[in-house]
Amino acid sequence: MISFALTDDQQTVRESMRGFAAAALRPKARECDEAAAIPDAFYEQAWELGLVATQLPEAVGGYGAPRSPLTNAIVLEELAYGDAALALAAVGPALFAYAVADQGTAEQQQAYLPGLCGDRYQAASLAVAEPSPTFDACAPRTTLERQGSGYVLRGSKCAVPLADRAGHFLVVAREGDGLAAAIIARDAAGLTIRDDKTLGLKALPLATLELDGVRVAAGDKLGGSAGADVGRLLAHSRVAIAALLTGLGRAVLDYCIPYTKERVAFGEAIARKQSIAFRLAEMQMEVDCMRWMTWKAASQLEYGHDATRAAHLARTYTADKGMWIADNGVQCLGGHGFIREHPVELWYRNARTLGVLEGLASV
Repeated sequence: MISFALTDDQQTVRESMRGFAAAALRPKARECDEAAAIPDAFYEQAWELGLVATQLPEAVGGYGAPRSPLTNAIVLEELAYGDAALALAAVGPALFAYAVADQGTAEQQQAYLPGLCGDRYQAASLAVAEPSPTFDACAPRTTLERQGSGYVLRGSKCAVPLADRAGHFLVVAREGDGLAAAIIARDAAGLTIRDDKTLGLKALPLATLELDGVRVAAGDKLGGSAGADVGRLLAHSRVAIAALLTGLGRAVLDYCIPYTKERVAFGEAIARKQSIAFRLAEMQMEVDCMRWMTWKAASQLEYGHDATRAAHLARTYTADKGMWIADNGVQCLGGHGFIREHPVELWYRNARTLGVLEGLASV
């Protein structure tokens, strides 16, 4: 029988992350958005939770817990309930770490993962999105071509998280008729990093990578000569974004319900008006649907099934409905929905940005 009940461990993780989001993310969200920056102290505070190292092998310094995309989706929902930009900063190194742990060679794991299991925050990132209106993650314009004993990367990547501090990047590119991913250092010759400016997620450092003939050693192609299943890597990322949008949608709903109960217009609380009450009810239904779709895709990843379709559907549905919920949150607050005194306008901008970008998180 299918069950949506959480295990005791998952319930404990959920409650822990909920408390951390309430204490460390929600209070800092507005300040970080206004400053378009995240304090170094927050990175260190989040690192102490072991969000990345917990599911990395003991052989490379991790805690050796089983990889669980479903548990990670639960974590991301709770963190995004506090703030999506800070959530992405907290778990950002997992973009690189989980890909190498899941699909990297033994040599790649020994070379790159120990640094992500230390006592201090260490950033690494994934480069998927490209600055093109017709961008398709499954058909990138960035290319990885064989040259001599190694490879060469050419192209552009945008919206790369943590690019201001990442020591290494995992770049998704087209290799012949297929997809590949290559590891490069931030000081690689031919790599230029330029800051991006976005509508939402303003606190999160995002950047464009210009790859002008960047050399890649043969041993730095993810998975070595056998390559990697980049489609599965993308599925992990899409489930993560779906989880973030679910948490953000729940935050909007939980803010609107008490507001509409307290806001009085024409002698009664606006929550008693059908147009508002029905809207809130539908927002609740959509949050639940978003969560079930996210958990279904995460579960398929966890059990080793092909989650391509489920991840794509979860990502598409949550992007659509997450934006719909955020928009209706603004409408429920009326004029107050447009001012910074309330967080709904921030969530609206974050929902729009999450809905159009790829490769911001992983489960």
